[in-house]
Amino acid sequence: MATPQEDPEFRVEILCSRHDRRNFSCGNKDLDRYLQTQARQDARKGVAVTFVLTEDGSTIGGYYALSQHSVSLDEIPLKIAKKLPKYPEVPVTLIGRFAVSSSLQGKGVGELMLMNALERCLGTSKQIASAAVIVDPKDKKSEGFYRKYGFLGLPGVRLRLFLPMKTIEAMVSV
Repeated sequence: MATPQEDPEFRVEILCSRHDRRNFSCGNKDLDRYLQTQARQDARKGVAVTFVLTEDGSTIGGYYALSQHSVSLDEIPLKIAKKLPKYPEVPVTLIGRFAVSSSLQGKGVGELMLMNALERCLGTSKQIASAAVIVDPKDKKSEGFYRKYGFLGLPGVRLRLFLPMKTIEAMVSV
Protein backbone atom coordinates (compact mmCIF):
# COMPACT_ATOMS: atom_id res chain seq x y z
CA MET A 1 0.00 0.00 0.00
CA ALA A 2 1.38 3.44 -0.94
CA THR A 3 1.48 6.41 1.42
CA PRO A 4 -0.88 9.42 1.18
CA GLN A 5 1.98 11.51 -0.28
CA GLU A 6 2.69 8.91 -2.98
CA ASP A 7 -0.86 8.03 -3.95
CA PRO A 8 -3.93 10.26 -3.79
CA GLU A 9 -6.18 7.22 -4.20
CA PHE A 10 -6.69 6.66 -0.48
CA ARG A 11 -10.32 6.97 0.46
CA VAL A 12 -12.26 6.67 3.69
CA GLU A 13 -15.48 4.70 3.67
CA ILE A 14 -17.83 2.97 6.06
CA LEU A 15 -16.65 -0.51 7.05
CA CYS A 16 -18.48 -3.23 5.13
CA SER A 17 -18.15 -6.93 4.31
CA ARG A 18 -15.70 -6.42 1.42
CA HIS A 19 -13.06 -4.96 3.74
CA ASP A 20 -10.42 -7.44 4.92
CA ARG A 21 -10.61 -7.08 8.69
CA ARG A 22 -8.76 -10.32 9.50
CA ASN A 23 -5.39 -9.13 8.20
CA PHE A 24 -5.40 -5.71 9.86
CA SER A 25 -2.66 -5.22 12.43
CA CYS A 26 -1.70 -1.99 14.14
CA GLY A 27 0.47 -3.36 16.94
CA ASN A 28 -2.25 -3.06 19.59
CA LYS A 29 -4.18 -6.29 20.11
CA ASP A 30 -7.23 -4.54 21.58
CA LEU A 31 -7.55 -2.23 18.56
CA ASP A 32 -6.96 -5.12 16.14
CA ARG A 33 -9.55 -7.25 17.95
CA TYR A 34 -12.13 -4.45 17.91
CA LEU A 35 -11.93 -4.12 14.14
CA GLN A 36 -11.85 -7.88 13.57
CA THR A 37 -14.68 -8.91 15.90
CA GLN A 38 -16.68 -5.97 17.27
CA ALA A 39 -16.88 -3.07 14.81
CA ARG A 40 -19.57 -4.50 12.53
CA GLN A 41 -21.64 -5.63 15.53
CA ASP A 42 -21.48 -2.11 16.98
CA ALA A 43 -22.69 -0.70 13.66
CA ARG A 44 -25.61 -3.17 13.52
CA LYS A 45 -26.57 -2.25 17.08
CA GLY A 46 -26.39 1.47 16.30
CA VAL A 47 -23.71 2.32 18.88
CA ALA A 48 -20.74 3.22 16.64
CA VAL A 49 -19.89 3.58 12.96
CA THR A 50 -16.44 2.51 11.82
CA PHE A 51 -14.73 4.21 8.90
CA VAL A 52 -11.78 2.59 7.15
CA LEU A 53 -9.00 4.06 5.07
CA THR A 54 -8.40 1.95 1.96
CA GLU A 55 -6.59 2.24 -1.31
CA ASP A 56 -7.92 -0.81 -3.11
CA GLY A 57 -11.39 -1.13 -1.56
CA SER A 58 -10.42 -4.21 0.46
CA THR A 59 -7.16 -3.69 2.36
CA ILE A 60 -7.58 -1.58 5.49
CA GLY A 61 -4.80 0.92 6.14
CA GLY A 62 -6.44 2.38 9.23
CA TYR A 63 -9.76 2.95 10.88
CA TYR A 64 -11.68 5.10 13.33
CA ALA A 65 -15.04 4.67 15.04
CA LEU A 66 -17.48 7.50 15.78
CA SER A 67 -20.44 7.70 18.11
CA GLN A 68 -22.52 10.29 19.90
CA HIS A 69 -21.65 10.93 23.51
CA SER A 70 -22.04 13.56 26.20
CA VAL A 71 -19.87 15.03 28.91
CA SER A 72 -20.80 16.90 32.05
CA LEU A 73 -20.54 20.64 31.68
CA ASP A 74 -18.32 20.73 34.77
CA GLU A 75 -15.79 18.43 33.02
CA ILE A 76 -15.16 20.98 30.26
CA PRO A 77 -12.41 23.60 30.72
CA LEU A 78 -14.01 26.64 32.38
CA LYS A 79 -12.95 29.04 29.61
CA ILE A 80 -14.91 26.96 27.07
CA ALA A 81 -17.77 25.98 29.40
CA LYS A 82 -18.59 29.67 29.97
CA LYS A 83 -19.49 29.96 26.28
CA LEU A 84 -21.92 27.02 26.36
CA PRO A 85 -25.51 26.85 27.63
CA LYS A 86 -25.74 25.79 31.26
CA TYR A 87 -27.15 22.33 30.56
CA PRO A 88 -25.86 19.54 32.83
CA GLU A 89 -24.64 17.50 29.83
CA VAL A 90 -23.03 18.73 26.62
CA PRO A 91 -23.41 16.73 23.38
CA VAL A 92 -20.10 15.67 21.84
CA THR A 93 -18.84 13.20 19.25
CA LEU A 94 -16.56 10.43 20.46
CA ILE A 95 -13.71 9.03 18.39
CA GLY A 96 -13.89 5.74 20.24
CA ARG A 97 -11.24 3.80 18.36
CA PHE A 98 -8.45 5.04 16.07
CA ALA A 99 -5.72 2.86 14.57
CA VAL A 100 -3.25 2.88 11.69
CA SER A 101 -1.88 -0.31 10.16
CA SER A 102 1.68 -1.08 11.29
CA SER A 103 2.83 -0.91 7.67
CA LEU A 104 1.63 2.71 7.34
CA GLN A 105 2.58 4.14 10.74
CA GLY A 106 4.79 7.22 10.54
CA LYS A 107 3.74 7.99 6.96
CA GLY A 108 1.07 10.65 7.52
CA VAL A 109 -1.91 8.29 7.51
CA GLY A 110 -2.89 9.17 11.09
CA GLU A 111 -3.13 12.86 10.24
CA LEU A 112 -5.08 12.11 7.07
CA MET A 113 -7.56 9.97 9.02
CA LEU A 114 -7.88 12.46 11.89
CA MET A 115 -8.60 15.34 9.51
CA ASN A 116 -11.19 13.16 7.76
CA ALA A 117 -12.80 12.30 11.10
CA LEU A 118 -12.84 15.92 12.28
CA GLU A 119 -14.29 17.14 8.98
CA ARG A 120 -16.96 14.43 9.19
CA CYS A 121 -17.75 15.37 12.82
CA LEU A 122 -18.01 19.05 11.91
CA GLY A 123 -20.36 18.34 9.01
CA THR A 124 -22.54 16.11 11.15
CA SER A 125 -22.63 18.69 13.96
CA LYS A 126 -24.47 21.05 11.64
CA GLN A 127 -27.34 18.54 11.52
CA ILE A 128 -27.07 16.83 14.91
CA ALA A 129 -25.65 19.16 17.55
CA SER A 130 -22.20 18.40 18.92
CA ALA A 131 -20.13 20.96 20.81
CA ALA A 132 -16.83 19.09 20.49
CA VAL A 133 -14.98 15.92 19.65
CA ILE A 134 -13.55 13.83 22.47
CA VAL A 135 -10.98 11.03 22.44
CA ASP A 136 -9.62 8.66 25.06
CA PRO A 137 -5.97 8.10 24.08
CA LYS A 138 -4.65 4.65 24.95
CA ASP A 139 -1.21 5.90 26.04
CA LYS A 140 1.09 8.94 26.24
CA LYS A 141 2.20 8.56 22.62
CA SER A 142 -1.43 8.70 21.44
CA GLU A 143 -2.09 11.62 23.76
CA GLY A 144 0.83 13.51 22.17
CA PHE A 145 -0.59 12.83 18.71
CA TYR A 146 -3.95 14.39 19.58
CA ARG A 147 -2.47 17.31 21.52
CA LYS A 148 -0.44 18.20 18.41
CA TYR A 149 -3.78 19.03 16.77
CA GLY A 150 -5.05 21.19 19.61
CA PHE A 151 -6.93 18.67 21.77
CA LEU A 152 -7.17 19.84 25.38
CA GLY A 153 -7.31 17.81 28.57
CA LEU A 154 -10.57 17.65 30.46
CA PRO A 155 -10.07 18.72 34.07
CA GLY A 156 -10.41 15.76 36.41
CA VAL A 157 -10.77 13.16 33.64
CA ARG A 158 -7.59 11.17 33.10
CA LEU A 159 -6.59 10.69 29.45
CA ARG A 160 -9.73 12.19 27.95
CA LEU A 161 -9.13 14.95 25.45
CA PHE A 162 -11.51 17.51 24.01
CA LEU A 163 -11.47 19.63 20.83
CA PRO A 164 -14.22 22.28 20.52
CA MET A 165 -16.17 22.28 17.27
CA LYS A 166 -15.27 25.96 16.83
CA THR A 167 -11.59 24.98 16.77
CA ILE A 168 -12.32 22.22 14.26
CA GLU A 169 -14.20 24.68 12.08
CA ALA A 170 -11.08 26.86 11.94
CA MET A 171 -8.92 23.80 11.06
CA VAL A 172 -10.93 22.20 8.26
CA SER A 173 -13.27 23.30 5.53
CA VAL A 174 -16.55 21.52 4.97
